[in-house]
Amino acid sequence: MARKKRNFTTFNLSFLDIMSCGFGAVVLVFLIIDHSIEVQSKDLNRNLLSEVRLLEEDITDGEEGLVKLRNTLSDLDLQMVEAQGRATRITEDIDQYEALIEDLRRDGFTERSDIEALKAEIQSLEEEVKKLREAAQADSGRSARTFVGEGNRQYLTGLNLGGRNIAILLDISSSMLADELVNIIRLRNMDGAIQRRADKWTRAVNTVDWLTAQLPVGSEYQVITFNTSARPALQNTAGKWLEVADRAQLEQMSTALRKITPTGGTSLENAFLSLQELSPTPDNIFLITDGLPTQGKTAPRGTRISGRDRQKLFREAVKTLPRGVPVNVILAPMEGDPMAASEFWQLAQASAGSFMAPSRDWP
Repeated sequence: MARKKRNFTTFNLSFLDIMSCGFGAVVLVFLIIDHSIEVQSKDLNRNLLSEVRLLEEDITDGEEGLVKLRNTLSDLDLQMVEAQGRATRITEDIDQYEALIEDLRRDGFTERSDIEALKAEIQSLEEEVKKLREAAQADSGRSARTFVGEGNRQYLTGLNLGGRNIAILLDISSSMLADELVNIIRLRNMDGAIQRRADKWTRAVNTVDWLTAQLPVGSEYQVITFNTSARPALQNTAGKWLEVADRAQLEQMSTALRKITPTGGTSLENAFLSLQELSPTPDNIFLITDGLPTQGKTAPRGTRISGRDRQKLFREAVKTLPRGVPVNVILAPMEGDPMAASEFWQLAQASAGSFMAPSRDWP
C-alpha cells in the first residue's frame, strides 16, 4: 500500500509541471500577439496620418484654387458689364443714325440726288468765286473796318454777307471754351482771364470781327450773345439796329465781346426769340455756335439730356425763326455731339443760307 501512494504523488507533480509549462506558453503567445498588434497599430496610424496630411494639402490647394476662380469670375463680370455698356452706346448711335437716314428719306433725299445736289452746289460756288474775283477790286475799300486773318490769309467761305439788316448770334455757353469735354471741364475751373484767352473762344470772337469787317457799309447789324438767355453784346442796344458805318461802335462791340467769359448751357430757342425784338425783321442771320441746345425756353428738370432730346429742342427752336430769312451757320463742332453738323446743315439748306465748319486757323 505504501508503494502505491508514492507513485500517485509522482504523477501529480508531473501534471503540475505540464500545466505550468502550458500556461507559460500561452502567456508567451499572448505577449507575441500583443506586440505584433501594437506594431501593426503604429504602422497603421502612421499611414493614416500621412493620408490626413495629404488630404489637408489637397484642401489647401483647393481653397487657393477657389479664390483664384472667384477672382477670375469677378474680372469676367467686370468685362461683361463694360461690354454691355459699349454695346448699349453702339446701339444708341445706330438708332440715331438710322433715325437721321429715315429723316433724310422722308425729306426726299437719296444717294444719287445728294451727289447731284453737291455737284450743283460746287458748280454754283465756282461761279460765285468767279463773280467775287471780278468784283474784288470794285468793292475794295468799302468796309467800315478791316480784319486780316493769321498770316495775312483770307478764305473763301461761300457766306452770303449781304442784307440790309443783319443779325449775328454768338454762342457764349461754357462749351465754347474748348472742343473736347475734358478741356471744357478743366478750363471751366480756371481763372476768368484764362478762360477768355481760350483758343476756341478767341476764334469765335475773331469770327464776329471778320463778319462785321465784311458787311456792306450801308447796312445795319446787331450782335446778340446767348447761353441759356439772350442779350445784345453792347449794353442799352436791345431791340436796336446799329450802323455798320459807325467804326467807333464796331470797335466798342469787339472790346465788349472780349470781356465776356463763356458760361452756362445753351438755349437756341431764346436766341431765336430775341430776334423778334428787332424791327424791322432781320433779312440775314449768322449763327456762331458749336452744337445742339441743352435746354429749351426754360431749364430742364434733370441734369442730363440725351442726344435725341437735344435734337428735339433744336427742331422746336427752329420753329421760332422768322420765315424766309437765310440762316448762315458757322459751326465749331464739339466732341460728343455727332448730330449737330447734320441738323445745322439741314437748317442752312432749308432757309437758303450756308453752312461751314471752319478750320482752327480761320479766320
